Amino acid sequence: MSPAAGRIRVPALVIGTGIAGLTAALALAKRGVRVLLLTKADDPGDCNTAWAQGGIIYFGRKDSSASLVKDILAAGAGLCNAEAVRFLAQEGPRVVEEILIGDAGVPFSRTRQGDLDFTREGAHSVARIVHSADATGKAIEIALLARVKAEKNVKIWTGATAIDLITARHHSTDVQQRYALQDPCLGAYVLDASGSVHTVLADFTILATGGVGRLFLHTTNTRHAIGDGLTMAARAGAAVLNLEYVQFHPTTLYHPDGDRFLISEALRGEGAVLVNRSGKAFMQRYDRERKDLAPRDVVTRAIVEEMTTRGEPCVYLDLAHNYEGKGKVPIRDRFPTIAATCAKFGIDIATEPIPVVPAAHYFCGGVLADLEGKTTIRNLYAVGETSCTGLHGANRLASTSLLEGLVWGAHAARSIADRIEKGPAFPPSMFRAIPDWRAPGDAQNEDPALIQQDWTTIRNTMWNYVGIVRTGERLGRAVADIRDLEKRLSRFYHETKISREIVDLIHGVHASHLIAQAALKNPVSRGCHYRRN
Repeated sequence: MSPAAGRIRVPALVIGTGIAGLTAALALAKRGVRVLLLTKADDPGDCNTAWAQGGIIYFGRKDSSASLVKDILAAGAGLCNAEAVRFLAQEGPRVVEEILIGDAGVPFSRTRQGDLDFTREGAHSVARIVHSADATGKAIEIALLARVKAEKNVKIWTGATAIDLITARHHSTDVQQRYALQDPCLGAYVLDASGSVHTVLADFTILATGGVGRLFLHTTNTRHAIGDGLTMAARAGAAVLNLEYVQFHPTTLYHPDGDRFLISEALRGEGAVLVNRSGKAFMQRYDRERKDLAPRDVVTRAIVEEMTTRGEPCVYLDLAHNYEGKGKVPIRDRFPTIAATCAKFGIDIATEPIPVVPAAHYFCGGVLADLEGKTTIRNLYAVGETSCTGLHGANRLASTSLLEGLVWGAHAARSIADRIEKGPAFPPSMFRAIPDWRAPGDAQNEDPALIQQDWTTIRNTMWNYVGIVRTGERLGRAVADIRDLEKRLSRFYHETKISREIVDLIHGVHASHLIAQAALKNPVSRGCHYRRN
């Protein structure tokens, strides 16, 4: 759907079509709320959710909420919001059962007896993760998207790039709105694929735009994960938190060309062992008890140390000689997506180790949100990877990401639907006082080569200076370089006719600046924020 240029009025605006955005839209629609669901992708299924491999936490045998709470807190390195952790542990199994298994009918893998097939990943004390082979996120995305498309109360708008959130204090022509103690969000300015900008007015707005992984040179994220929700919220005045905590996944396929391909933690959950080029296991030297199933931050730094001290470009993940599922499911059947991708590079995962290196994976920080997804801006919600509820603390436990999006998407929708039933959020006059978009510039001076070079600068700076191992000197250099680039791009933005490429670039450089600043200000190593003094 692409509406005609102009003003659009909806009860609920949801920005993002991953698990969090789809869950929120579906839950709102089932409560009778009309929803406009935006994605800047041409295909609503083109998102990080669809790329998730391992699985989603459910409720394993000999499991308990208390056990899950303990595991999340341990992985979070002492920085978790305990209330959010308990909330996820209590609500998670019910929401998985109700939405994914019941309503959406996600085809999770099952044993020969017909039971759900539980697996285990790093830092989990029991096998509690359900999966759909090694393409769990894709299965969930397909199932939820089908349900959303069937809802008459949801309109999906593809190729729609959110430029800025609309708030009364920043945009209203009514000067009295400047004095409100809590600035209300009234929607967003949205750029469509043709270059027209729409004023989308909404009683409630949900940010579900994902993370920041594509700001780094090497990443497991889609091209859309550039921190646009973070930057829009920050510009609007919303509180943001824990921005220095960017999680790097320890194992992505190493090859000289192309993007890094995720090698799921589920392989280590099924017995895979990290080895050096000589075939020697090394994780026992870094975490004697948990070894290869240690938290991601521990494993990632161990791999970097091995590569650095031995002067090698990668380490190896050996599933072939350590698979615990022998006699049950063949390796190539258990991990068909990974097997097929590795085969393209001449690697048979059933007979030989996989070369792996770390890459930027998940954003533990984001827009500060409570247990319902509410932010510090009135009627603005943030869910999934865009938000920071404190669930992950300083380091995310494996397979909590999909569950987080599911739980908070559902609860944000419930909060909004309950509030809508009580009456209008704002008087019509507040919406009438919002002007239409005014272009910052109209010069036709966009140069694709310069835009590409700016992205190269951002990604190299973030990877080299704000990466796995950080120092004060590196971070200071990153902040200075990105600040200078941000100033130059701001001038360019105010001269040039707007486009999706320019909006993305502005969002990306702003997000990078926020993250680098947060990392520089925090001298304490914790979790995935590691500073070498």
